[in-house]
Amino acid sequence: MEEIETERESMEYDVVIVGAGPAGLSSAIKLKQLCDEASIEISICVVEKGSEVGAHILSGNVFDPKALNELIPNWEEAGAPLNTPVKNDSVRYFINDSTSLPIPTFLATTFKNHGNYIMSLGNFCRWLAEQAESLEIDVFPGFTASHLIYEDDVVVGISTGDMGIDANGDKKPSYEPGIDLRAKYTVLSEGCRGHLGKQIIAKYKLDEKTDPQHYGIGFKEVWDIDPDLHQEGLVIHTMGWPAAKNVLSGSYFYHGENNQAFIGYIVPLDYDNPHISPFEEFQQWKHHASIEKYLKGGTRTAYGARALIKGGHQSLPKMSFPGGLLAGDDAGTMNFPRIKGTHTAMKSGMLAAETIFDEISNPSSTKDLESYISKFKSSWLEKELHKARNFLPFIHKYGTLLGVALAGMDQLIFRGKLPFTLHHDVPDHECLKKSADMPHIDYLKPDGLISFDKLSSVFLSNTNHAEDQPCHLVLKDPTIPISVNLPLYDEPAQRYCPAGVYEIVEKDNEKLFQINSQNCVHCKTCDIKDPSQNINWITPEGSGGPNYPNM
Repeated sequence: MEEIETERESMEYDVVIVGAGPAGLSSAIKLKQLCDEASIEISICVVEKGSEVGAHILSGNVFDPKALNELIPNWEEAGAPLNTPVKNDSVRYFINDSTSLPIPTFLATTFKNHGNYIMSLGNFCRWLAEQAESLEIDVFPGFTASHLIYEDDVVVGISTGDMGIDANGDKKPSYEPGIDLRAKYTVLSEGCRGHLGKQIIAKYKLDEKTDPQHYGIGFKEVWDIDPDLHQEGLVIHTMGWPAAKNVLSGSYFYHGENNQAFIGYIVPLDYDNPHISPFEEFQQWKHHASIEKYLKGGTRTAYGARALIKGGHQSLPKMSFPGGLLAGDDAGTMNFPRIKGTHTAMKSGMLAAETIFDEISNPSSTKDLESYISKFKSSWLEKELHKARNFLPFIHKYGTLLGVALAGMDQLIFRGKLPFTLHHDVPDHECLKKSADMPHIDYLKPDGLISFDKLSSVFLSNTNHAEDQPCHLVLKDPTIPISVNLPLYDEPAQRYCPAGVYEIVEKDNEKLFQINSQNCVHCKTCDIKDPSQNINWITPEGSGGPNYPNM
C-alpha cells in the first residue's frame, strides 16, 4: 500500500465547529453575535460532512421555538421555514392492527404541542446556514472532520479527510489531501454518536460518572397524501402495536404543508430479541387501519433513518474537554419523552458560544472552559432534562404498561420533581439475549404500496458513496460476525441495519459476512447495537452518504 502524504494545507481559525446541524449553527451564530456586539473580531468555520447543509439531517420534526426566540427573535421576518403551526394533537394506543384507544392529552403531557411548528429540520438548517453566512461565518459542506489535532494533549483543531483514496488505501489520480483546520477552540456538534465525540468522551473519560448513553433508531418517510385526507397542523403520536413485548416503540404522523405527511417510527435500541427488525416494525406499523387510511393512494417521496440519543439527564457526559466543548446530541441533550431535540441542541450550542465568548473576552481566563457546566446547570435546558430524567428508567424498570403509567404520573402529578433518580445501567449493546432463547418474528412481505423493502427505500434516500474507497465500517475483528454473532444472536446486523448494509452470504459452502457500505445512510445503529462492539463507524470520503432533500 502506498504511503499517504502527510503534508497538508493548514488554515487558522479562532473557532472550528464540527457539524452544521442546529447545535453547531446556533453556536456559530450566537458567538458571532456576541463578538460583534463587543466589537471583537473572530474567525469561525463550520465543517459539514453532508454534500450540502441539511443533506444528512433527519428529524420528525415538531419544533419548539424556545431557543430560536432567543437566538433570532425576528425569525419570522427573516424567513425561517416555520409555516405550519400545530393545530391539533392526537395520542393513541394501538391494541392490534385495527383497534386503538385514544389517550387524553392531559394525561400525555409530554405530547402537548401548542405553540410548536411542524417543519423540515433539513430546510431549517439550510436557513440557519444562510444566517450564519450573512454574519461572515465560513460554512464548508462536503468536508468530513476525520481526525482531531492534539498538541500537549489539548485539541487544537481537526483534519478533514483525504479525497481520492482507493479501497486498498492507495492514492488514485484524483487524490487530494485533506486540510488541517486549526483553532483555539473546537466545538463538536456532530449529532448522535458523533465519530469524534465518542473518541473525546473515551479519551478524557467524560462519561465515567454517568449512566451509559442510550439510543433509539428513528425512521422517517415523507408522503404526498390525498388532499381530502390531509389535515394541516395535525400531530399524531402512537404507541403499542406492532412493538414487540417489553419494547416501547412509538410513532409520529405529522400533517405538514402542501398535503405532505411526515411519518416515522422509533425503536429503542435496548431491545432484547435479536430477531427484531426495526425497519420491518416500521413498515408493519403503516398497515394499522388508522394509519393506512391516510396513505392509501398516496406517494412515498423520501425515506431515511438515523439513530437518536435518549439517555437523558443521567447520561450527560462532562461536556468540556481540553480545547473544546460538546454540544447537541454529541452531548446527549435530547428530551426523549417529548421526542424533541432541536431546541435543546440549539440551546446547548448557544451556551457553548457564551462560554467561548467569556474566554475570548477575558484575558485572565484559565481557558479550561469549565464555566460551560455552570452555564448549563443554570439554564432552562438543565431544568427541562432534569424534569424528564425518570421517564425512560421507569419504563425500563417496570415494563411498558406499568412503566408508562408510572412515568405519566411522574410527569403529570409530580412534574418531574420526585425526590429520587432512577438509573438504567446496562448499555444497549448488552441487552440482546441469545437468539435460540427468543421468539422468532415473521414479518409480512411488503406490498409495494404502503410498505416497502430496504433497497427501494435506500434508493429514495439518494445515498451515494464512491465504490472505490476504503470501507468506513471497520471491523475490529473480522472473524467475530461469523464465529460469535451468528451462532449466538443470528448476526443481528442483518436486521438492525435499516439500509441492507450487512448480509450473511454463502460462497463455496462457507458463510461470509458481507458489508455493502455503499448503502449506508450514516444512521450509526451498527456502531451502537453490535453486541460484540466490533463495528466502528468512521467518516467516509467527503459528501458521501444520503442526500435528503427535506427531511
